[in-house]
Amino acid sequence: MGEVWRASDEVLGRAVAVKLLLGDRADESATARFRLEAQTAARLSHPHLVAVFDFGAWEDRFYLVMELVEGRSLGDLLSAEERLGAGQVARIAGQAAAGLAAAHRQGIVHRDIKPGNLMLDAEGSVKIGDFGIAQFVDDPSAALTTTGQIVGTSLYLAPERALGRTAGAASDMYSLGCVIYQLLLGDPPFRSDTATATLYQHVDTAPVPLRQRGVDLSPAFDSYLLGLLAKQPEDRPSAQQVAEWFQSDAWRGQPEPLPMYAPAPPPAAPGVPHIPAPAGPGLPRTAAPSPAHGSAEQGQGPATYRLPQSGGRRRRPAERTAPVRRRTGAREAIRRRPRVASAVAGTVAFIAAVYLGMALFSPDSGSADTPDTGSTATTGPEQSGSSAPLPPAGDQEEDEED
Repeated sequence: MGEVWRASDEVLGRAVAVKLLLGDRADESATARFRLEAQTAARLSHPHLVAVFDFGAWEDRFYLVMELVEGRSLGDLLSAEERLGAGQVARIAGQAAAGLAAAHRQGIVHRDIKPGNLMLDAEGSVKIGDFGIAQFVDDPSAALTTTGQIVGTSLYLAPERALGRTAGAASDMYSLGCVIYQLLLGDPPFRSDTATATLYQHVDTAPVPLRQRGVDLSPAFDSYLLGLLAKQPEDRPSAQQVAEWFQSDAWRGQPEPLPMYAPAPPPAAPGVPHIPAPAGPGLPRTAAPSPAHGSAEQGQGPATYRLPQSGGRRRRPAERTAPVRRRTGAREAIRRRPRVASAVAGTVAFIAAVYLGMALFSPDSGSADTPDTGSTATTGPEQSGSSAPLPPAGDQEEDEED
């Protein structure tokens, strides 16, 4: 795309970077387009984006005045080190994705994400350069590319770009996935003898998981990276999602806490207020216990209770069986009626038996020479015993049947 010079701003007295774009200056439409792209890039302000200060033309060549980053690119870092650790790569990926998200929100697509365009400053912070310029260079109206030429490096080009389609935000995310892959392994996911063969691999070949290639990283990191390298643009996460994922330490593969869950309370019976029980973290709320047996709320609606285990042992709450409905009102009275009737009948029968025994076995208190007056006399016990009423048999049978 061009060559970069270190320069000095004579007005503000600061060191800057000046980038001279390749190709001769085109017509007025190309000049207007370059001005628009440069102004758009200059509006971007983010800690992980290289700032654009000025633009213009010099000796029939376009130039950009940019922030000078004192550091080295990821390409230089890969030349010095074969591969990077998962922690360092996660930090770089999160910062780069945050910078891409800021540009994508402004509708700017980079189109040429590669290790050479990702800088590390003196503090190790990521800086992405050349935003908006790749789109200008790739524009046929700018007369800086020939027909059919694709701006971008074949090692990091998204499948849709290899097929000649328009680049979008998802194309930048695929290229970032290729850079992350190379930082972890030392080699990009696809490499062939020719650029054309490499483009075919981007379109048709599935990437090999890094864990299968001996890279020490969590399964979560490996799986998420494969999502960035998805063949279809709609299957890739956005830049904001990638930034949040790496900043949350999810790449370490540690289990995340379950979200709070509070289901809707069950419909309460008519007249019975619902009192939710307090729920701890991550635990669902439970319904309040049903009114106790024989409470004042018993007749206002059907209540529920759990039957105890047979054999006299009381069940613990975890062992209780399914709830059954309790009889209320007239049904409860009918259920108690046989017990009351049986108790009354037994008491009457016992009293009758006592009086009958007294009548049969007590001594005769009458005299032998007492004249017969013609009336029939009976003793008190005999009279009480003979006149004691017994409950009708029919009532007992009816009670028992009930």
